[in-house]
Amino acid sequence: MARFLIIGGFLAVVFWVYSIVDCAVQPASRHRGVSKTAWVFIVVLLPVIGGILWFTLGRLRRGDVDTGYVTGPDDDPEALRRMSTAEQDARIRELEAELARLDDESDGADPRS
Repeated sequence: MARFLIIGGFLAVVFWVYSIVDCAVQPASRHRGVSKTAWVFIVVLLPVIGGILWFTLGRLRRGDVDTGYVTGPDDDPEALRRMSTAEQDARIRELEAELARLDDESDGADPRS
C-alpha cells in the first residue's frame, strides 16, 4: 500500500510541475478566463486541482487561438461564398492584372537573363 502512495505522490508532483511549466511557457493569448499570472498562481496553490483546471478550462487549444492574423478574401472560403460570381470574376481579373504587372516589373530585374 505504501508503494502505491509513493508512486501516486510522485506522479502528482510530476503532473504539478508539468502543469506549472506548461502554464508559464504558453503565450498570453493561449490563456482563457483570467490572466497568465493568475493561472500560474492557481496551478501553484492548488497542486493537482489547479493543473486539472488549467488543462480543462484555462488552456486554449492550438486551433482555437486567435493569432490576430487576417487572411485576405481569397484565402477565406466563407468570404468567397458570400461573393457573387460577378464579384469573383472581377477579383480574378484584378489579380491577373496585378500578376502581369509584377511579371513585367521583374522581367528587367533578373540578372541571369
